[in-house]
Amino acid sequence: ARARAGAWYELFPRSLTDDPARHGTFDDVVARLPDVARMGFDVLYFPPIHPIGTTNRKGKNNALEAAPDDPGSPYAIGAAEGGHDAIHPQLGTLADFRRLVAASRGHGLEIALDFATQCSPDHPWIKQHPEWFRWRPDGSMKYAENPPKKYEDITNPDFYCADRVALWEALRDVVLFWAEQGVRIFRVDNPHTKPFPFWEWMIRDVQARFPDAIFLAEAFTRPKVMKALAKLGFSQSYTYFTWRTGKDELSAYMAELTRHPEREYFRPNFFVNTPDILPVHLQSGEPWMFKSRVALAATLAGSYGVYSGFELLEHEPVAPGKEEYLDSEKYEIKPRDWSAPGNLSDYIGRLNAIRRANPALQQTANFAFVLVDSPSVLGFVKESVAHDNVVAAAIAIAPGPHDVWFHFGDLRIGPEGARRPVRAVENLVTGEWRLVEWGGVRLAIDPDRDPAVLLRCVA
Repeated sequence: ARARAGAWYELFPRSLTDDPARHGTFDDVVARLPDVARMGFDVLYFPPIHPIGTTNRKGKNNALEAAPDDPGSPYAIGAAEGGHDAIHPQLGTLADFRRLVAASRGHGLEIALDFATQCSPDHPWIKQHPEWFRWRPDGSMKYAENPPKKYEDITNPDFYCADRVALWEALRDVVLFWAEQGVRIFRVDNPHTKPFPFWEWMIRDVQARFPDAIFLAEAFTRPKVMKALAKLGFSQSYTYFTWRTGKDELSAYMAELTRHPEREYFRPNFFVNTPDILPVHLQSGEPWMFKSRVALAATLAGSYGVYSGFELLEHEPVAPGKEEYLDSEKYEIKPRDWSAPGNLSDYIGRLNAIRRANPALQQTANFAFVLVDSPSVLGFVKESVAHDNVVAAAIAIAPGPHDVWFHFGDLRIGPEGARRPVRAVENLVTGEWRLVEWGGVRLAIDPDRDPAVLLRCVA
């Protein structure tokens, strides 16, 4: 069920602290669980929680030289304390982690872990299994790249090395280890840069032992490659939604995702932002835009995600036009005031409550656009698989007040054999009922207050 629908919330456990000099712990995450649950999320996702290497450690804002107190990027996995099956000692112990998993379930949350195959130069595998890596003639190792990005603090194992069977099994065993600790959801880092036969084999083998394990592909790459990963076993995929902003391009993208055969194998997850991506349209910091983007993500797709800080309207880029956060949390501990004035926690909580109460919003495929007489408002209708719940949405994607005609046209809803035109709608926020006249309803949208109008439809 979680592969079909879910609301994801991403956070760095080490940042759950009130002092950048104090490393956050799993116990700090436990203390934060009630707030995450109150916002209505289903999945709590962590970047890597493993020991971090010191060789070539990155400093603040991806600096090539780290200061003595810089914590480094959690994606530089592996140090003297252990590798992929170890926990960063400042986060806590394995027993602390198990307690966190149990506490999360008590709040209706499932833990998702990042599965990143790369290793820091200090990873135990490099000494124990040098044959798993590529070496230059001078004895040095090549660092990882994903153009245009360079990762001087990590290296990738050689998936086609002479001892590849042992390497593949070791990586699979990492996933099995965390599954045995109660984790069933894995976000996979850059799977498109690794051999596809490995993923096909690994996912099948893990799911044979843990049938409820799901895998999210973080593959921002060509459409055919993203679809190929879905076909070979990934349960969900990141998407281009992060950059789709106009009515025409959103309409075209949803048409692609909900057509045959894509709808049969490709499950999209609409992330509004990530630690790597601060979209340009959020960099103005306008509250209406943040509301509009999260409303679009939460209603267009059965699964969507938010990276922490979004609810606080964090929007400062490292440089004008760059899609990277200033003082990125990937390279430093970043305390936050979660109750800061103007935060969107209540708004997000209301969206997720509406999602949970309406099965139509917990799927992606049963979707239809409707006519709205404005290029600045996106209108659509979603119907549950059982045809017993129908939600219409009108969401502003431009500032300023909008007075629009939402036209249902010849749309019919209800069970097979008894489908009828929409007769009335209930506003899911205000509770107001309105009859549908002349095939539609007139809506007044004030994006500064709420860019989204969500209506339950009745035949």
